[in-house]
Amino acid sequence: MSELPPGLHIVATPIGNLGDLSPRAADTLRRADRILAEDTRVTAKLLAHIGAKVPMSRYDDHSSEAERERIVAALGEQAIALVSDAGTPLISDPGYKLVRAARAAGHSVHTIPGPSAVIAALTLAGLPTDRFLFVGFLPARAKARTDAIAEFTALRCTLVFYESGPRLGATLAALADVLGPRDAAVAREISKLHEECVTGSLSELASRYEASEPRGEIVVVVGPPLEAAEATDDELDAALCDALTRLSPSRAAAEVAEALGLPRKRAYARALELSR
Repeated sequence: MSELPPGLHIVATPIGNLGDLSPRAADTLRRADRILAEDTRVTAKLLAHIGAKVPMSRYDDHSSEAERERIVAALGEQAIALVSDAGTPLISDPGYKLVRAARAAGHSVHTIPGPSAVIAALTLAGLPTDRFLFVGFLPARAKARTDAIAEFTALRCTLVFYESGPRLGATLAALADVLGPRDAAVAREISKLHEECVTGSLSELASRYEASEPRGEIVVVVGPPLEAAEATDDELDAALCDALTRLSPSRAAAEVAEALGLPRKRAYARALELSR
């Protein structure tokens, strides 16, 4: 067996089903000189599954800068694998500072891609995936959570959040209050025996989980703003007639087009006809 090249190896691990560990990921973990784990007890179970015995060290958000410097210093001679408890490291997990420091020191950084709860939830939700924003966990306090959600109201993309069972109902209610009527999905226990994905409007899901605290890892997927029905000719005429009592045709058209979400060209052409 050839030696693993020195450097930092970022290894994605299963988010539930151990069968999702790729052959390349298993091979990398077996051949690494050391494994940096978010929780060594969790990673020990994975190593036992693949029959690997590799020294482990804890590495998480609380690791000191001195510890990070010691790790970087060893990368010139050792192949060190970085894993999180589940899924792809650095995605709502510690690690980016270590990757940045390794690169700055001139060491090789390799990625072994694999499971990610964000991507898996998107595939289950049946919502638009051409543009999406991963938000991670929202703040726990109600005011801070509401303020955070308000930052996303104008974004025309799908939003992805992580959440816990005890907070799910309150989070869905806050999303419904701030974002309004949107399609959404709650994916739970992805790739595990009791995997489920419940879809509906935000308000429907908020009612479903108001008094229910589901177990397991949860991902909330929220679709982009729903397209409003285009204003009818009668609605356009009524709005323009009112605006023309106060404004010139061009200004009336601009005001009405913005209010009704219509092309300004359409509103201006009709404003000229009505003004005659």
